[in-house]
Amino acid sequence: MTALDLSSPVAVVGTGTMGQGIAQVALVAGHPVRLYDAVPGRADDAAAAIGARLDRLVEKDRLTAADRDAARARLLPAASLAELADCGLVVEAVLERLDVKQDLFRELEGVVADDCLLATNTSSLSVTAVGGALANPGRFVGLHFFNPAPLLPLVEVISGFATDVTSATRAYETARAWGKTPVACADTPGFIVNRIARPFYAEAFAVYEAQGADPATIDAVLRESGGFRMGAFELTDLIGQDVNESVTHSVWQSFFQDVRFAPSLAQRRLVESGRLGRKNGQGWYDYRDGAERPEPHTAEPAAPPAHVVAEGDLGPAGELLAMIREAGIEVREEDEDHGTRLVLPSGGQLVLADGQTSVEFRDVVYFDLALDYRRATRVALSASQDTAPQTLAEATGLFQALGKKVSVIGDVPGMIVARTVARIVDLAHDAVAKGVATEEDIDTAMRLGVNYPLGPFEWSRRLGRNWAYALLDDLHLRDPSGRYAPSLALYRHAYASDKREGSPS
Repeated sequence: MTALDLSSPVAVVGTGTMGQGIAQVALVAGHPVRLYDAVPGRADDAAAAIGARLDRLVEKDRLTAADRDAARARLLPAASLAELADCGLVVEAVLERLDVKQDLFRELEGVVADDCLLATNTSSLSVTAVGGALANPGRFVGLHFFNPAPLLPLVEVISGFATDVTSATRAYETARAWGKTPVACADTPGFIVNRIARPFYAEAFAVYEAQGADPATIDAVLRESGGFRMGAFELTDLIGQDVNESVTHSVWQSFFQDVRFAPSLAQRRLVESGRLGRKNGQGWYDYRDGAERPEPHTAEPAAPPAHVVAEGDLGPAGELLAMIREAGIEVREEDEDHGTRLVLPSGGQLVLADGQTSVEFRDVVYFDLALDYRRATRVALSASQDTAPQTLAEATGLFQALGKKVSVIGDVPGMIVARTVARIVDLAHDAVAKGVATEEDIDTAMRLGVNYPLGPFEWSRRLGRNWAYALLDDLHLRDPSGRYAPSLALYRHAYASDKREGSPS
């Protein structure tokens, strides 16, 4: 099945920001485009707004004047749904209410030809449920664009329970012909991106709720150690706290209140207080004129240790040994199977975050996972009240000698980056096992949809196949609510990788 022919008109119903963006994408790709909105005058206003954006593209040399003029000639506002009768594709971008969408598609089904592809841009509703109102749900698909649609490349192509393979394939190929990067997805709550991204927000909020660290520090660690483009608090302020919480709540409810997707009480209180983020001046941060942005906690300078003893395999943090030597600090290696730890001159231990807490062991400092320890500019350390001050000082001085800023957080199992990445990896494995999408499409979706530095499976391969399972298993022992219970898919993945070496720890 090939893409929709360029001669075939594309209709967009709903002319808000997303509807205008989708219309612009189809228009620039070469289709005639019809705009319809139930509110009189809005389709004309949307056509004018799209025309103005085309003008700006010409000014930026991203579009020729001739192509702009041709595109404008192909853009027509429609006064009624009847004017969409000859369209080969209709994309809906109206209010996120099931009844509204179902009523619209019932009406459209009586207007367009039998071979017209019908698509919803819903981000939170079931594609199957919306299409269930149709006499022929086989031609109904989800086409979930990301805002702003003309700029962001990702499109999730969602097959409902009754969607024909030919319809999904035509939608996929059409999105690709429009210059987008489509990914195929089964109809699951949150689809790919909004399902697998939940832990990025949830774990940051959980660390905050446990008083492990303040928002500025958590955000800084996620950016400067984890390699994420933005931290969870600043990102939800950008998205809008009400919007982000609504998506979280929708996914949680759709999964029958699965604890793995549970909303945050702290975010709920923020929304209830009216602090919705950038759009109204206050969220986790204060954006009003004159407000100062809080600084992340950064430890005072400390002297580096004269030497460290490396016991066992440092795993994902193995590169630290070379970095420590390059900093002029002696590294003594002992071939002992003690896991991922360094012994400091005071006798205290420095251990990569593993889902356990410092209070369980005598004189231990945990350090968080980094995407790339060489490029990271900040590393988080975690200590308990039983950790000797000298041990914490030596650990701090060690990472400062490597050129890193150090943030000391509370005794939080799994810390910040490690627990976040482990949960993202787990949800990704679970999604593949349940037929939601392929590993490749999930990695593509998470990189392009939310700008993750690595896709979950890229991360899993880099960290080792047992790493996420072991960390979550540790966390589950300490919080048996089910939130951190590793999925069966992740268990199988870890166990299969260890069949020659023993069972996962």
